[in-house]
Amino acid sequence: METYTAMRHFADSWGLLAMALFFVGVIVFTFRPGGKKSADEAASIPLKED
Repeated sequence: METYTAMRHFADSWGLLAMALFFVGVIVFTFRPGGKKSADEAASIPLKED
């Protein structure tokens, strides 16, 4: 039960912070300047003929 308690304490204290930082990082990466060109290129990959 000691491992469970330690993991629970870590998740309660630092887990939320880590998930929030990850979420903010994804949002910043998505809306960064110059991201539209690379997003459009990635979106058109399935439509390209080989």
